[in-house]
Amino acid sequence: MKLETRIDLLTALGGYCLGSAPAWEAAKARANAVNGWFTPEFIDTAVRQIVAGYLQKDKLTAWARRYAVPDERAEPRTVGLVMAGNIPLVGFHDLLAIFVSGHRQLIKPSGRDEVLIRHLVDRLVEMEAEVGNFIAFAERLNGCDAYIATGSNNSARYFDYYFGKYPHVIRRNRTSVAVLTGQETGQELAALADDVNQYFGLGCRNVTQLRVPENYDFLPLLEAFKKYEHLADLAKYKHNYDYQLTLLLLNKKYYMTNGSILLTENESPFSPISVLHYTYYRGQGGKAGEVSVEGQANSNVGEGQTGEQTDIQCVVGQGNVPFGEAQKPGLEDYADGVDTMEFLKGL
Repeated sequence: MKLETRIDLLTALGGYCLGSAPAWEAAKARANAVNGWFTPEFIDTAVRQIVAGYLQKDKLTAWARRYAVPDERAEPRTVGLVMAGNIPLVGFHDLLAIFVSGHRQLIKPSGRDEVLIRHLVDRLVEMEAEVGNFIAFAERLNGCDAYIATGSNNSARYFDYYFGKYPHVIRRNRTSVAVLTGQETGQELAALADDVNQYFGLGCRNVTQLRVPENYDFLPLLEAFKKYEHLADLAKYKHNYDYQLTLLLLNKKYYMTNGSILLTENESPFSPISVLHYTYYRGQGGKAGEVSVEGQANSNVGEGQTGEQTDIQCVVGQGNVPFGEAQKPGLEDYADGVDTMEFLKGL
């Protein structure tokens, strides 16, 4: 299958995603039924971002050109792909990269995000039967030439054990932080609310900790975050909120809330659902130089190569990722700062 054909198929898939075909609407409804965290609001948010950021012909063409992707790959390899399932279609970028690169892939989707990814692959096969020779699903990824696997820190140890002797990219837990100066506008704080609350904070690009100056006034931020007060109407979210509030009260921890999110001081960049951590800095300590940023550290990549580990996926704030843009990655915003296309090019 020629590169131009693959790009045309992906562009057509973008048009399908923005439509309201009965089969597509049914798939989104099933995805929500299987995983209550995949609300219609956030499924549509993820789909719109994938179409706008990824499935544009000019962007895909320029992306493939940058990596000198051949029109047809003479010796395509088979890449085993283990997908995460924390937010809707979180593994789509890996699927996209492998498909554009001209390699074959064998996918083990997460049980939490299986419906949408299978439906979109089925749609590609309906448009062009030959896609079935390049993308397939399996419970066991045996006999692959390389592996890309995303999971928790615990599952990554198993990935290392099983896939370590092959070319591989193994990703672990990550999260994102925001650095505030106290001079943010109301519009910027409202945009930050997206970075924190979209997908209930479950994505690695979701902001789960704030770095703020001493004597920071949290009231404007809490007011801006009422943009997502409707999340408290979801029973699953409210259960988490009530549970975390109880823990804070029992442990006599100071907290602030607007009724839908809890803010508490904590040095950990990882926070549970419905909670946002914050920590103070002094003087210039909040500048990005003191925060490990996306792209500065690698996950476990290649064959026996392990880069420096960091928990931070990206940093939001002035001079970094703009407010409101954390969950709008482009084609070259690679997870864990690992250039997936360069990895695939070298197989």
